[in-house]
Amino acid sequence: MYQMNRRTFMATAALGATACALSRAAAAEGAKTPAIRVGSCSVGGFDRAKLAGLDGIELRAGDPADRLQIADPATIAKHKADMQASGLVVSSVMMSLFNSNPLASDPRGPAWLDQCIDGAAAVGAQVILVAFFGKGSLKDGQGLKKADADVVVQRLKDAAPKAKEKGVILGIENTISAQDNLAILDRIGSDAVKIYYDIFNLTGQGYDAPAEIRLLKDRIAIFHFKNGGDYLETGKVKFEPSVAAIKEIGYKGWIVLETSNPSKDAVADTRRNADYVRKLFGVTA
Repeated sequence: MYQMNRRTFMATAALGATACALSRAAAAEGAKTPAIRVGSCSVGGFDRAKLAGLDGIELRAGDPADRLQIADPATIAKHKADMQASGLVVSSVMMSLFNSNPLASDPRGPAWLDQCIDGAAAVGAQVILVAFFGKGSLKDGQGLKKADADVVVQRLKDAAPKAKEKGVILGIENTISAQDNLAILDRIGSDAVKIYYDIFNLTGQGYDAPAEIRLLKDRIAIFHFKNGGDYLETGKVKFEPSVAAIKEIGYKGWIVLETSNPSKDAVADTRRNADYVRKLFGVTA
């Protein structure tokens, strides 16, 4: 029978104590993170987001260029310094450049995805918003642009392994139905590609947002909340039914505000909208 000498015993005990301490620290950190966190892509930088009482912000990947701004080492260093100074984090990175330079047709699209995955991982972002609006829309009248969708599926499928390796989700945001989105996700076949769901946009397309949320379930990576030119609680869209659906599917993650500023005070209006979101979900700042 193997007998442990005193030196081995002490070393093993020390390793065990260290592992327990790390486990307790990780558990404590997890306990500090609320199930729902509120960020914004429209309030401005980290300093303004902090004044508005947010948990983080959504960064922009940058304009079309051979090298995206989010992948620039100096930009990454600046974001990290701002995060440390503010105590806030990055929820996500928005690739709005695909609205003018569609992923389906721009030859730089795959390289941009690759660069953005690296940049998002470097700043700790959990999700990349891959946008399909304007020229990049996948919707043709009431149907799907099949040829464009085929290219998009392949390019996202190619990017998915690296995204998964880096711990980043590619969140596709578009105006097509939940059923069409599920078909696209099934063709890609990776849990590193999910849906970025915007309740206002999709309600405006005539879809039943609460029903779609229940259908998509854990295929949703993150949510955008806005209500046109109004505050969240006073605009056309009523958020209570969608929030009930979000709670029902057990979603935990970010609600990113893409809200307007009715009072022309972006910080005050963002704080008001963030407070409303937290009230809906029953969480505190």
